[in-house]
Amino acid sequence: MTFSERLQEIRTGFERPFWVANITEIFERLSYYGAFASLALYLQEKLNFSTEQTGTLTGLFGGMVWFLAIFGGAAADRLGFRRALSIAYLILAAAYFLIGSIGAAWLASVRNAVPLGLFVGCILILPALGISMVKPCVVGTTARASKENVRSIGYSIYYTMVNVGGALGPYFASWSHRHLGVENVYRIAALSVFAMFFVVIIFFREPRKVGDAPPPSIATVARNFCVVVGNYRLVLPVLLVALLLRIGLMIYPAYSVPWWIWCGLLALVLAGISRFMWFLVLFTGYWVVFWQQYISLPGYIHGYVNSGADVEIILVTDGLTVICLTLAVNYLTRWIPAFQAVILGTVITSCSWIILALRPTIWGAVLSLFVLALGEIIQSPRYYEYISRLAPPGQQGTYMGFAFLPIGIGSLIGGWFGGTLVHHFGEVTHQPARIWWTVTAVGLVTAAALWIYDKVVRTGDAAPAK
Repeated sequence: MTFSERLQEIRTGFERPFWVANITEIFERLSYYGAFASLALYLQEKLNFSTEQTGTLTGLFGGMVWFLAIFGGAAADRLGFRRALSIAYLILAAAYFLIGSIGAAWLASVRNAVPLGLFVGCILILPALGISMVKPCVVGTTARASKENVRSIGYSIYYTMVNVGGALGPYFASWSHRHLGVENVYRIAALSVFAMFFVVIIFFREPRKVGDAPPPSIATVARNFCVVVGNYRLVLPVLLVALLLRIGLMIYPAYSVPWWIWCGLLALVLAGISRFMWFLVLFTGYWVVFWQQYISLPGYIHGYVNSGADVEIILVTDGLTVICLTLAVNYLTRWIPAFQAVILGTVITSCSWIILALRPTIWGAVLSLFVLALGEIIQSPRYYEYISRLAPPGQQGTYMGFAFLPIGIGSLIGGWFGGTLVHHFGEVTHQPARIWWTVTAVGLVTAAALWIYDKVVRTGDAAPAK
């Protein structure tokens, strides 16, 4: 096939909802990554949280966004993508405005009535209610509004759009932080997503394909959800207990939970989940490694590299690299099966932090993020392609919601993990380079576990694991 023929396929292979949804995704990601880029510094330097509390709260912000996507995907299947998107952008506008108003006088009475950690934690969870519906809607629209012959390139376009927002977000956060104050980073984010509410209402139409099943009933959505989980009567209560324990430790950081309790809860979850969920749990390790750029890196740079560094601008590296190289790397790696591409990307992303461990400088951080982004480019579009092919008709939203579960769990664990590493190796043993060697080890163990899963459990790229 010639280049012009392939270009014609791309021009005719996508319906209008594909482009509208992916354009709104730029602004949703601009808001999210702008907020995330400034959050660790906002919490530690403006609100005076400790290193460990900052890690936990930052991980909570990222984690709940993706964890709730498993429910947001089911809601999107039921509500329809257009209605779910419009509701989500209204929720996001209000949530980001509240984050920017944490220190405002009009919230003083509430702020002083409850523990500050609980107050801030509750507000940081609010964006998750909106993003949990946006992500499955956009990815599900990409599946429904793309012809089969261009679906793979459709996910590359989607991921490029994500990273346009991912690069612009930290840039605007840097500008707002320096000129308007860190609180206004979140108010600009609120304006960005509020505008997308009107874009969805005016331009977006529900994507449908010939032969699509009608919107599922609530009972059907619940049944689909439970089938994907596995033994939900065991798994869901255990996850709820773990989440409540994590929130309790955030409110009362002086207390601790014995390690054997966490191990017991993990064992119960692993005993009850399906094979598909096993894959998602194993892949969580990738995101523990990836999210350290937002959780540990800002404090590490200010504390051990350069206290005056513009962290938000440094964090542009990841998104900018993905914008420039996603389509090219996707073309060069198109012959690699989807699951093997996920493993390869995990190895590359994990090894990226070795650069910063060996060269603790600003340029060392930039080069680490560049290599991290290469691993991300290789695995992410193929990951979504792999999950989309597992989804039965009418369940794209549910399956795509579960596709985001590793990202959320990785952030929740990564927040605690990163805060602990920075505290131990940075503040206690004064060996900060060991932070990045430990993070790399987690990623390589994850890649090895995925390789074993591929050989022992998985039944094929196009067949779901029951």
